[in-house]
Order: sequence, then structure tokens, then C-alpha cells
Amino acid sequence: MIALIKRAYLFIIIGAALWGTIGWFVKNLYHFGFTPMEVVSLRAFSAAFILLGYMLVAARETLKLKHIFDIRYFIGTGIFSIIFFNFCMFTTIELASIPFATALLYTGPAFVTIMSVFFFREKMNRYKLIALFFTFIGVCFVVGLIPIQLHTIQYTSLIYGIGSGFGYALYSIISKFTLKKYTSLTITTYTFVVAAITLLPFFPFKEKLHLLIEPAVLFYSIGLGLLPTAFAYILYTYGLHQAEASKASILTTIEPVVATLIGIFIFHDPFSLLQTVGMASIIVPLY
Repeated sequence: MIALIKRAYLFIIIGAALWGTIGWFVKNLYHFGFTPMEVVSLRAFSAAFILLGYMLVAARETLKLKHIFDIRYFIGTGIFSIIFFNFCMFTTIELASIPFATALLYTGPAFVTIMSVFFFREKMNRYKLIALFFTFIGVCFVVGLIPIQLHTIQYTSLIYGIGSGFGYALYSIISKFTLKKYTSLTITTYTFVVAAITLLPFFPFKEKLHLLIEPAVLFYSIGLGLLPTAFAYILYTYGLHQAEASKASILTTIEPVVATLIGIFIFHDPFSLLQTVGMASIIVPLY
């Protein structure tokens, strides 16, 4: 049992680390003129295409819903989590800054921990509270939010930022329920199929069609849908099956560490002592 839990933690960490690579794909797609929400759409489209294609060929039986009303689970993960938290996050970026939005996105583990007490009867212990404190402070250091000028914060951006954290948390909570009936692969597939269908009417195909046939755009779009989306969510959801939702959400804070390292070594972003302290604060609770 302990070995299974440790393996689940490993899957969760790998999945979250893959989420951290998203910046490389996103920044390259921005160079072609795509807006943030258009990139979210491309992510959903490519992930849905890859996952659905694989399922139809290799695991068609697992696509069958046990009950038609089970689609509500995937509406929850696809719309109320994936689309909602991305919308809130990008709105926060627009109103405030990327560091501010990233830090508030990682209020998600706190929401998961609180909701898990009520929904799954998970215990709220001292370790979880300490881990939450260190990971949140660590994220603030890593993304450069600390030190911060409090008088510059807009209440609207604060509301949207906390909304992104809540939407982010909903994936773990809803998926935990859904794993009682479906595999991680099925959940991930339906999540992004629902998200893609929902976003389809809002994507400007007429204006951006010429870009979608560019080999480089196809490469970055498919890569975005495969590694930090389809593969990452399958691994995370699989690990979630064996782990407590609250513990899993805390482990996902490895994502900004990976994202920061990619920024440093690939995009040559500046790096400070505070970011080193922040990384240590995030990594230590993982052990």
C-alpha cells in the first residue's frame, strides 16, 4: 500500500512538472499573434484531438459512459475547472501581473484541502497546514510577488485571482469523485473534449486559419496538447486515484519551480536569491 502511494506521488509530481513546461509552448505561440485565450483554445483542441484519437483506436470501450448523466462530471472538469480557471487567471494577468496571478492560482491547494475535509473526510493535520504555508510563501518568492506593494492591488484582480485558484481546485475534487467510475484516461479525454466543444464557437478561425496551417504553429500546438496537457493530466489524475486530494494539490506546486527553471535556462530570465529561497520552501514539504 505504501509503495502504491509513493508511486502515486511520483506520478503527481511528474504530471505537475510537465505542467511547468507549458510556458515554452505558450511563449512560442504568442510570437505568432495568438492571444492568451486563443492559446487556451488551441490547448483544448489539440489535447482533445490527441486523446480522442488514441481512445478510438486503442481503448474504445472505455469511452462508453456508464450513465448519460455522468457527463455532468466532465462538464465540471472541462468548463467549471479548465475553462473557468484559465479565464480567471488570464483576467488577473490583464488586471494585475503574471506573478500576482500565479501566486493566487496556487491558493488552489488550500481550497482542495478545505473541501477534502468535507467531501472525502480527509484529516486536517499540522503537516498539511505547515506544507500549505511554506508552499504558498515559496510560490510568492519564486514568481517575484514578494516584496509587494499592497496599495497597488485592485480588489477586482484579487477576486478573479482567487477565482482561478478555486477553479483550479475543482479539477482535483471532481476528478476524485469521477475516479470511482472511470479511469484517468477517460476523465482526461472527456474533460478536454467538453472544453474544446465549449470553446469552439469563440475561436476566430476566419482570422487565424492561415496560421493554423503553419508547420511551426502545428508543432507547438500539438506539443502543448500532448506533453503539458494530455500526458500531464493523465499522470496527475492517475496519481490522484491513490493519493489524498489535499496532498496531491500540495505536490502540484512543483509546477512554478519547473516553469521558473525553464525561464532561467531557456529564456534567460533573471534569477534572484529570493527565488532560490522560494524553490526550497516549495520542495522541502514534498519530502
